[in-house]
Formats: sequence, C-alpha cells, structure tokens
Amino acid sequence: MGKTTYSQEPAVLNKAVKTAGRDLRIHYKNTYETARAVKGMTIPKAKAYLKDVLAQRRCIPFLRYYGGIGRTGQAKEFGKSLGRWPQKSVNVVLGLLQNLEANANVKNLKNLTINHVQVNRAAKGRRRTYRAHGRIGRTYCH
Repeated sequence: MGKTTYSQEPAVLNKAVKTAGRDLRIHYKNTYETARAVKGMTIPKAKAYLKDVLAQRRCIPFLRYYGGIGRTGQAKEFGKSLGRWPQKSVNVVLGLLQNLEANANVKNLKNLTINHVQVNRAAKGRRRTYRAHGRIGRTYCH
C-alpha cells in the first residue's frame, strides 16, 4: 500500500500524531457528526465521551445532517435539541482514537488535543443480486 496523504499536515510534525480510516462501511452522516463532536477534545476526554454515548448517557448532537433526527434532552448541553447515539460510528471513531493514542505513546507525547478531523464518503459497495433463470445482476449500495 502506498503512502497515506492527509488533507492537512500539522505545523510541527514531531509534536503531532495522525490516524486514518479509509472506505469504511459505516454511515457517512453519522460519522461526520460523531467526528465533529470530538473535535477540540483531548484524547482521554473524547474516549470517555464516546463511551458515555455507547451507554446512552450522553448523545451526539446532529448539527448539519439533521433531517428526520429525533429530539432528546441530552442535546441541551450542546445548545441543541436534536441528537442520536450512532453505535457503529462511535465504535469506529473510538478505534481511531485508540490508534491515535498508541501513535502518541510511540512519540512520547502527552495531553494531545484533537484539532483536525475529516470524514469522507466511502466508495460505493458493489454487490450481486441473484435473479431468475440463473442470471446475476449488479446492485450499487449506498
């Protein structure tokens, strides 16, 4: 596999760590909101917050992709009323945070803050559907 390119490089390379996940099969909109929620937090604080989301003690506020999102009182702490608890996205972001923490330990860095987060849509999955008379059709999943 080739070298990973990032959209933004840190100002001082030896004072920063990076992590990435590519073409993951999770909902883009949920992951966008989850990643945006942890931006600006320290790594331990972000991990604690996401574990609270998994236990449904706190919610992820939906700020951009909020069509059809239900209201919850837990979103009041963010000054919003719309929020959810997207488990799959939270688990993936937690995994990325663990990787970030491991990369920080290798460089002996402490008290890191998440200052850049980017979420891109994954490539369309290509699946097959089995049809009548022995034919196979293609389906594009989104």
